[in-house]
Amino acid sequence: MNGEGIRIRTFRPDDWPAVWAVIEPVLRAGETYPLDPAISEADARRAWIETPAATFVATLPGSGLAGTYYIKPNQPTLGAHVCNCGYIVSETARGEGVASAMCEHSQRQAVSMGFRAMQYNLVVSTNTAAFRLWQRHGFQLVGTLPGAFRHPTAGYVDAHVMYKQLQRQGNARINQRFPG
Repeated sequence: MNGEGIRIRTFRPDDWPAVWAVIEPVLRAGETYPLDPAISEADARRAWIETPAATFVATLPGSGLAGTYYIKPNQPTLGAHVCNCGYIVSETARGEGVASAMCEHSQRQAVSMGFRAMQYNLVVSTNTAAFRLWQRHGFQLVGTLPGAFRHPTAGYVDAHVMYKQLQRQGNARINQRFPG
């Protein structure tokens, strides 16, 4: 699908129950994020909402919350001009263009926040759909970490590092007030 009708907006505190319903099954599966599959709801909220610089939600008409993503500096201080994002799409909204829309939105958001590039630190090699999607959005494979992810069924699998320089609009200045 082309992603028509997808709305992306800033997370609001009353979104948390719906966000938790979307991210919990993915975190519990332990197939794509390095977080403990037994993570508590409070720790998940800290990781997804409180620690990042910003969190967003995506909705589809008539079906509520379809996905969520966060954006944060990839490293502190001297590496804070490069951001990192994490994305999760609800099981019922997969194939509807939500991940693609969130990726595009996150790149625009990153530029507006002053980031110069975006890096994905751990694209699990078994997550081939995400890998192909990030490539379609201009991310380059810059390295593969052999056996860096402990997959619950496939064992130790490779993880990819992907990177993209972001296009700055006009004379956009870099925001020097990155957290971290």
